[in-house]
Amino acid sequence: MAKFSFDKDLIRELAALLDETGLTEIEIEDDDVRIRIGRGGGSAPAVAVSAPPPAASPAPASDTPPDDAPADMRSHPGAVTSPMVGTIYVAAEPGQPAFVKPGDSVTEGQTLLIIEAMKTMNPVVAPRSGVVKQILVENEQPVEFGEPLLILE
Repeated sequence: MAKFSFDKDLIRELAALLDETGLTEIEIEDDDVRIRIGRGGGSAPAVAVSAPPPAASPAPASDTPPDDAPADMRSHPGAVTSPMVGTIYVAAEPGQPAFVKPGDSVTEGQTLLIIEAMKTMNPVVAPRSGVVKQILVENEQPVEFGEPLLILE
């Protein structure tokens, strides 16, 4: 088994970046090395969410938007993007109504979605008041940092 070596200075820089930006997780990848730095009990409020049910079979391809659709929405002026890598949840608990749906008016700071990262539930809040025009993600979908989640106008 090959010995894993890592750059302690890089880890320290990433940890400092967590503090500086207020994020709860940062992940970088270079060739075949991936480093994920996260903190529990950070400044982001935690939201209690029940564990998701066992994985169901994937939805038919016709129900999902084309792979390039969210990337096109990244430049939309109303795009609310993911602040971290994780799994998206549209409701506080399975079987509960979604936090928001298209057409809903929201106020700044209102919870729109939840991202689970490293067993921590992180709310995605409205950066401003507006109307939810489109939701670009599905419940329990993995999301990447910067990925557009919904359009708020």
